Amino acid sequence: MLLKRKAVLLASLAIYSLSGAALADDYGDARAELFGAYQQADYPAMRKAARKALAARPGYPGALFNLALAQILDDDPEASLQTLRDLLSVRVDFGVADIPEFARLKQLLEWGDYAAAVERLYEPVGFAEIVATLDAPSFVPEGIAMDADGRFYLGSIRHGELVRLGEPPVALSTAGNGHWSVFGMRFDSQGGLWFASAAVPQFAGAIDNLGRSGLFRIDPAGNELSHRALLPAANDAQVLGDLVLASDETIYATDSLNGNLYRYRVQSETFDVVVDRGVFGSPQGLVLDDSGQYLYVADYIGGLYRVQLDGGNVEKVTIEANVSDYGIDGLYRYGNELIVIQNGIQPHRVVALELGETGTSVTGSRTIASNLEDFDEPTLGFVSGHDFFFVANSHWNRFDAENQLPEGLAGPIILRVSLKGR
Repeated sequence: MLLKRKAVLLASLAIYSLSGAALADDYGDARAELFGAYQQADYPAMRKAARKALAARPGYPGALFNLALAQILDDDPEASLQTLRDLLSVRVDFGVADIPEFARLKQLLEWGDYAAAVERLYEPVGFAEIVATLDAPSFVPEGIAMDADGRFYLGSIRHGELVRLGEPPVALSTAGNGHWSVFGMRFDSQGGLWFASAAVPQFAGAIDNLGRSGLFRIDPAGNELSHRALLPAANDAQVLGDLVLASDETIYATDSLNGNLYRYRVQSETFDVVVDRGVFGSPQGLVLDDSGQYLYVADYIGGLYRVQLDGGNVEKVTIEANVSDYGIDGLYRYGNELIVIQNGIQPHRVVALELGETGTSVTGSRTIASNLEDFDEPTLGFVSGHDFFFVANSHWNRFDAENQLPEGLAGPIILRVSLKGR
């Protein structure tokens, strides 16, 4: 499955998952070529294929890492270290100090400076205040929302619950109401809470419809589902992972598995495809621009895009700052900045990306929070005034191969950080 968690750019996966299903594009072709060369120990060919992959997806951390791997295997440690420096310049690390293939880099005179820079990368950045917790270690939160009275709502991937925090917390809906894992959520102007749900393997309950997904609306005052809109059944699994309300009548949602961007019309109860599969690899967060004419979409493995809603034209947001736009989960807007949660690159972080005048480029960035004590794969959040609230510890990264969780996890933690410029 191409859920964002399965596409995480960790070093161990970058080495050993090259045999995974290739995407039907130039990058996928180059990656398959790279893996074939790796299997045959043809390292010059592997290096050439790594260059092709990087040309197909410029700046992609996984592609850069694979180039560094090909270079060290091709007996060129100096070039390998330089490629790793390029990764470090956008604050990305793959833990190469602990990977045997890169051991020879430690013999280079420049290794000491590189290792010191990596150590600095993992120093805490920013200050966050804990504003709410939930004593439920296996909850696995994803979506988060806050109502007009300042009460927090969380959705559980593991158990399919929708909970309003408080003393005591209140379960507003459970999987018994016909939904599954709860993903992104948003309030409409009438106080109804819309949320995306999907039947995924990490869901602990019984699943009769694995791969089904849809949008649901609950009235928190009456704890009743007022709307249930399932995507039409398909041969492939579907996961609506996040949504944004353009109005009470129009909702946009991303499918992180098949790459579709959907528009749901509430009155007619119909879905239509704004961007069809084949454009995005794994779309996650989405947010409207100030005019409401464009939608920014974070593709976990493709970077940032802007979609013209009238016509569906898609354009890549160019990155003019020294920053990576890969591995973005949550995506929000604060003035002319996009607030992003990046949990697909290491270390995890909350970053503000400054948009250029035309809205088609990122011209600057600032790290709001990184490497904080409570971080354990932060996921989604929301902007309120000058503050950003987000889930600090989803535990998505703690699932094992059998989709089981370890003991001793902390319950969900909600953090607040200030977005005011420093």
